[in-house]
Amino acid sequence: MRLHSENGSLPIESGAEQCMTCRFTTSQTNDVRQVKLIGLDFGSTTSSAIVARAHVGRNCITGRMELERPEILYRSTPVFTPFSDGVIDEQRVEEYIEQWLAESGTNLEDLFAGGTIITGLAALRSNAQPLARLISERIGESVIATADDPSLESWLAFMGSCSVLSRLHSDTPFVNLDIGGGTTNPALGLNGNVQSTGCYYVGARHFRFVPGSYQLLEVSDFGSQLLDHLGATLCVGEVMSQQVRDQILDFYIEALEAMVKGTTDFFAEGIAQVHEQVPFEGACNGVTPVVTFSGGVGELIYLQVAGEGLPTTTYFGDLGIDLARRIIASPLLAANLAQFVPENRGRATVYGLALHSTDVSGTTLYLPDTQVLPLRDLPIVARLSMDAGPDEWLHALDLLRKGSNGGCIQVLSQRSLDPNGQPATLAQIKAAGQCLAAVLQAHPLSGEHTMVLVISDNAGKTLGNYASNWGQLPVKLVVIDEIPDRHAHFVNIGRCLNNIVPVSFYGMN
Repeated sequence: MRLHSENGSLPIESGAEQCMTCRFTTSQTNDVRQVKLIGLDFGSTTSSAIVARAHVGRNCITGRMELERPEILYRSTPVFTPFSDGVIDEQRVEEYIEQWLAESGTNLEDLFAGGTIITGLAALRSNAQPLARLISERIGESVIATADDPSLESWLAFMGSCSVLSRLHSDTPFVNLDIGGGTTNPALGLNGNVQSTGCYYVGARHFRFVPGSYQLLEVSDFGSQLLDHLGATLCVGEVMSQQVRDQILDFYIEALEAMVKGTTDFFAEGIAQVHEQVPFEGACNGVTPVVTFSGGVGELIYLQVAGEGLPTTTYFGDLGIDLARRIIASPLLAANLAQFVPENRGRATVYGLALHSTDVSGTTLYLPDTQVLPLRDLPIVARLSMDAGPDEWLHALDLLRKGSNGGCIQVLSQRSLDPNGQPATLAQIKAAGQCLAAVLQAHPLSGEHTMVLVISDNAGKTLGNYASNWGQLPVKLVVIDEIPDRHAHFVNIGRCLNNIVPVSFYGMN
């Protein structure tokens, strides 16, 4: 789903790492659909919620259904992510959800589809996945629940932070560094399009202190390995010296600068390799990128740049303030701080997920039985071109059968690969549908499996009719059209509402 404000920007907000559960409630006023979105975030340091409203309409340029004129209705006050005995406190999480729903005036029946990401160190807790399922069950049946999807997080942070800036300066590469408590998620983009993502365990909360001091309360596994590498002996309860703090921050700054430079050799071995979760290919062909920041540390950076000052020593009980100061002192990292200030700053990920992670289908989808929806956690088993042959379709069907309830196949036309490309012709759509129908007739699917085809062209009903032999084949088939190409592993499809459905991708490549 794409949201575009009328002036191309959204209000700048403070906050820490954020993620969102998108949902929609529709109303009809002068033939304009309104949708309501509620977002939930659980990060290494803080958790919060956001509620937005937007209109569903057809983009006059692309012709696709999109969300327009977003309006933020509610922002919760960030709270510290609740932990108890080393795991996320699920009861407290439920209490926060109830509080946010009540404060925002949001009823469960208003909600329709969306996604939750638990980020940073919180995603590494042993109950992160069960918590994601709990949130999914609590908020509704169509919620995406994924606890550790770093490439998606990087993509969302870029889209929520500097995508507008990137489009305004279309020939300039941008690298956004989303720095939170547990991770840094870099993303490289050009003209608003993300080209590369990564994730590194570089963050403010690997060392947790008594607020207002450097007395150590807790060290993450990555923090312990870094101390061992530095030859520093430090136990919980002791005070971290200035020398050790400088060594830790030196390593973090060197790692961040390597991401911006595209210096992959830095992470090739040793302690730097330990901190690499997803490699980042950030090379810009010799062009120096504009560097922007988001996440909790990004929020602190832009507070200081704006002259608002930073909180007192270890106010948040971590190295966030120290790291922000060191980034501002780096000529490479701080080169663009005053000139390019991104949207949403600390809340970039929640805005990115709310406004960019879910697409709206066209109104000509093939959906003979609306009761098959919603469909959750469908694996994307193949990406096939419109002219794929019988063997390719058969192989995709074999993979689809391995799923418990089916799977999704992305059907790519020229328009899928290039927004300015030509849509598939009727002859091409007919040939693709008839090819699939022949394979399905020879190798039928069981009634337990639903096949979902996702295409970018406005041809869902046509492709579905040919593929099902005009409804004669006993196949549970859904064809969702007008969906841009996404490189992902899973998809969720919400309930049909006013002849459209929300489609959310996760497990980004």
